[in-house]
Amino acid sequence: MLTIDIVTLFPGFFESPLEESLLEKARAKGLVKIRAHNLRDWTHDRHKTADDKPFGGGAGMVMKPEPIFECVEALGGKPWVVLMDPQGEPMSQTLAEKLAKKKHLVLIAGHYEGVDQRVKDHLVDQEISVGDFVTMGGEAPALCLIEAVTRLLPGVLGNAESIKHESFQTGMLEHPHYTRPREFRGWKVPDVLVSGDHKELDAWRKKTAEHATRSKRPDLLK
Repeated sequence: MLTIDIVTLFPGFFESPLEESLLEKARAKGLVKIRAHNLRDWTHDRHKTADDKPFGGGAGMVMKPEPIFECVEALGGKPWVVLMDPQGEPMSQTLAEKLAKKKHLVLIAGHYEGVDQRVKDHLVDQEISVGDFVTMGGEAPALCLIEAVTRLLPGVLGNAESIKHESFQTGMLEHPHYTRPREFRGWKVPDVLVSGDHKELDAWRKKTAEHATRSKRPDLLK
């Protein structure tokens, strides 16, 4: 079973998402254990201070190293420690597959101007970014990573075969999908989807997947 520990200033952020949909079912089945830890529980002053002004001056605050180190070390074992950070490696399906093979992940949700550099240098195994944009904290990116990784665990999805044909799984975006009704407001489902010709259907799916990739994400084809 995969264990995911989240180090955060706002553990309440994860309460509702972890109780919904496939994440809730995966936890109930014992396929994944997810725990959020309040970083302020590892502070030692009466104000529970987890951040401070940056040396050298500048705007914003920096997360202190002591509570982060103590929280991660208190979890025990030898986890793979990930910092959610805009400077990190871009999140990808390939990366999600690698993380899904780990036994224990620790996700550090950064905040403010970021974490003390000593956390990156001496505690973190990997920095990951979910895109070239900045969020209000690392909690939302951490949740994205948890979703991407958990759904790859055996037994989480009802139909494991669906993973093999998803966007990015083959290096391209996925082909279009249709469902009932066959005609809606004059727009009809392509005949090949109801033809019963599996060879033609496979060719159509490949062609439309290539078209979608070229028009929306040509960088994937490079």
